[in-house]
Amino acid sequence: MVKIGQQVDDFELEALVDNKTKQVKLSSYKGKWVILLFYPADFTFVCPTELEEAADQYQKIKKLGAEVMSISTDTVFVHKAWHDNSEAIGKVKYPMLADPTGRVCRQFGTYIDDEGMSLRATFIIDGKGVLKAADIHDNSIGRNIEEIIRKLQAAMFVGSHAGMVCPASWRPGDKTLTAGLDLVGKI
Repeated sequence: MVKIGQQVDDFELEALVDNKTKQVKLSSYKGKWVILLFYPADFTFVCPTELEEAADQYQKIKKLGAEVMSISTDTVFVHKAWHDNSEAIGKVKYPMLADPTGRVCRQFGTYIDDEGMSLRATFIIDGKGVLKAADIHDNSIGRNIEEIIRKLQAAMFVGSHAGMVCPASWRPGDKTLTAGLDLVGKI
């Protein structure tokens, strides 16, 4: 299982992108930050609320220089059926990756062996392919995409400002801390 601060091994999965099937490789996004949204299954209750929220924020995320990809153990054909039959999922423009063997879910430690599906999880990978943030939780708890964006912005900030760290609830423009924990003015 990949850990924070480690290079993420490349993977390639079939995906639904722009309502077409194509192969997507993680390494194709070298130089961009990537948000991976693992979820249990298509045609469920919580998942469309999260994926729709990510779709609503997709342009904002892209303007930050990042890409979003959702991943479940459903096939690309199930993704297509869901996309075509759900108003919420119909909004999704980012790649919807299919991991029916659970190989990538296992790589990230989200695979539930007894159920053949993934836990709800979020991973943020920097432009060099290094894992910077991970959040894995029970499938009954939905995510907050605004918080994921805030974490992305904080990771981007500290990645480009050596020796600086972001305190709790930090947002761009807020005070930061140096490694010595001294408050630094707004940046």
